[in-house]
Amino acid sequence: MSQNPPLFEVLPRDLSAYRQGNVGIDYVHRFESGKPGPHVLVNALTHGNEICGMVAATHLLDSGVRPLIGTLTISFANVAAYESFDESRPFESRQLVHNLNRVWSAAELDGSDDSPELRRARELRPVVAAADHILDIHSTSQDVPPFWVYPAYERNSAAALAIGLPPVHMVMPNGLGSGTPLIQHGRHGHALGDAGVAMVVECGQHFLKSAADLATLVAQDFIAHFGLTAPRADRAAPGPQRRFELLETCMVLTPDFAFSRPLEGFETFAKGELIATDGTVEIRALCDDCTVMMPTREPIVGREAVYLTRPI
Repeated sequence: MSQNPPLFEVLPRDLSAYRQGNVGIDYVHRFESGKPGPHVLVNALTHGNEICGMVAATHLLDSGVRPLIGTLTISFANVAAYESFDESRPFESRQLVHNLNRVWSAAELDGSDDSPELRRARELRPVVAAADHILDIHSTSQDVPPFWVYPAYERNSAAALAIGLPPVHMVMPNGLGSGTPLIQHGRHGHALGDAGVAMVVECGQHFLKSAADLATLVAQDFIAHFGLTAPRADRAAPGPQRRFELLETCMVLTPDFAFSRPLEGFETFAKGELIATDGTVEIRALCDDCTVMMPTREPIVGREAVYLTRPI
């Protein structure tokens, strides 16, 4: 597993100018067109060190984007974790206590546990619930090709394929397997009903300019896909797409977790081949061409170790 220090091309900036929103919740900005249309939410900084979403969200706000129809909301989620960023420990500002992208079940939000992330999720709950379509912008610890992540509902697949950027998809037929992410909160976690599209975009390594640039393009394309803005003039037609189905989310069970060889993501294994050991537990490939995604950079007990997928 690579532990090389990251390349810092993009670093946090002061967000205090964006704190005062217009819906009574810090760092949430809503713009209504006054015309019928969908409500689109672009959410950044669910994880505090995923800088690309900050760049995309500030670009939308700084450039004065306004919806032609419907409503556009732009939010910065875990600003408290973002503000804890330390360049000497750049991966530790992902969260302060809880993973803000795992607490979106009613049981968690209505429960008695407390943390900065749970308090923020409870603040943002009506913002997320009000949106018809959600783009949650993320990035990865390793420098791997960008990809979509979404529940395997036709509405999500159709939107990702139509937007076309990035051209790689991780499809979740049975949820994430390690908690409830923001994109599966409430109605967005169900196949039926009036839910719209809700997707994560993983834009590349946290601190690369390419990730920030992609996040900005995807945010623009997502908003335009639902008719709130005109399409980008330089937008290319979608090309070939690669899709992977999530088979299993493996958690770190013991301090002795170790991969069988260094992994960054998108490596493939033959059926039965050893991927990792975790104490006495062996993690082996579930099928031929078993593709690993988002292998942990630093195993921490109770957090995700690796996602096992297969090409579809």
